[in-house]
Amino acid sequence: MDSTRPATTETPPFDRLAPAMIVAEPEIATEVSGALEFLGLRSEVVPCDEVAARITDTEWSAVMLCNGQAHGPALQAIDAAQDGPPVVLVGSEHAVPGRLKNLHSRLLGRVERPLRHAQLVPLLGKLAQRQANTRDVELFRSLVGKSEPVQHIRRMIRRVAPTDSTVLILGETGTGKEVAARHIHYHSLRRDGPFVAVNCGAIPADLLESELFGHEKGAFTGAITARKGRFELAENGTLFLDEIGDMSLQMQVKLLRVLQERRFERLGSGRSMPANVRIVCATHRNLDQMVADGTFRGDLYYRINVFPIEMPALRDRREDLPLLATELVARLTAEGQSVVSFTQEALAAMARHDWPGNVRELANLVERLAILNPGATVRPRDLPRHIRIHARSAEASATHETGCHPALDMDSMLDRSSDGEEQLVVGPEDPEFGPGRGLKDYLNDIEEQLIRKALAESGGIVADAAKSLGMRRTTLVEKLRKFGIDRLGFATES
Repeated sequence: MDSTRPATTETPPFDRLAPAMIVAEPEIATEVSGALEFLGLRSEVVPCDEVAARITDTEWSAVMLCNGQAHGPALQAIDAAQDGPPVVLVGSEHAVPGRLKNLHSRLLGRVERPLRHAQLVPLLGKLAQRQANTRDVELFRSLVGKSEPVQHIRRMIRRVAPTDSTVLILGETGTGKEVAARHIHYHSLRRDGPFVAVNCGAIPADLLESELFGHEKGAFTGAITARKGRFELAENGTLFLDEIGDMSLQMQVKLLRVLQERRFERLGSGRSMPANVRIVCATHRNLDQMVADGTFRGDLYYRINVFPIEMPALRDRREDLPLLATELVARLTAEGQSVVSFTQEALAAMARHDWPGNVRELANLVERLAILNPGATVRPRDLPRHIRIHARSAEASATHETGCHPALDMDSMLDRSSDGEEQLVVGPEDPEFGPGRGLKDYLNDIEEQLIRKALAESGGIVADAAKSLGMRRTTLVEKLRKFGIDRLGFATES
């Protein structure tokens, strides 16, 4: 994993900005503050007659001015603040008088009501870039939302970021562990230093030592020049050790020594160098069980498990899915790709899916739908079969409540025989059957679900998934092509 990212899409996290002043009537103020809240930007509603007193006694990131409701004295007070904050107009009613030149010079832009995420993100990004330290737009991915699990993660990050404590981020693949690590770095006292990430599971064991600690010229065959390791590159910053659970026992010993002594040596060198870095680790594995099994050193585990953070799976924060989908669409739009939107029915079907690949799986789906449906509105029929089935399930449930057909229950379709083997159970009244939909389509849905589950459990490794499914690897590859499944959406990366 590269330690650098393109600099073209960098913006700071909005929750590091000063609060925004909202000048609006109560109904509109509630709408504006709610929209800003889920992006992490704090705000305060200030009555028009208090603007003059508050505009200078508080540090504001911006004035969200619903100009149709702002009285003359409020506008004059905002204009009179020579070093005042930038101004964002909300709504299209009325124009700001041209005589208020100071206010006009600070106009950052305008957003229309109802407020949309795609409008707010670029505009607030401009606000954030006014600060000295820019931040990666990737920070918003996965941590967008109002759910309690996301709010808890944000609170944990705010507590630990200002310290230099080692952090261990746990969670399933695709939950955004690297995103959380970047948040910790950019909220820390080391924010001006580098953020360097290395995937311990993606680098062969015999090369990982050189990757982390660097090497001198001639240290081994092929070392034609000296090379800095990730510890040196992360000096005065943060080193993110991703998938540390995949590190070999031999390498674990060497890492433990560096963490204890805070010094390291390049391969082929006898000179000890200081390791002035903050360590953040991540893994999708159960380290407690690995310690019990002897595949992960207990002393290293206790060294890195100073402040654990558990990233929630997407299925545990389903209420955030509409906001996440909107954020992902906004990111694609900012990159010049086609706009796509979703009906409420489509979002409801997506929310019922378990998302074994978590936010990464959702991001892949949104990008795929944007390519297939440029500028269109995605309906349930446009969703992949394994997600579309949830829309049909909801319809079946509604029918069942009226005394007609029973609801479709995916879990009840599998029953166990006397020898413990899972068998497919179908009933003649199952709503999935009927004109235009026969047994073949129904079995395809089940097969696709099982393949996705196997890929999620194997971390996207096709050979392991094929083994668990009891089929040849080449057969599974053909089925992935048949169902349009991208195994990379299940790969074990943060």
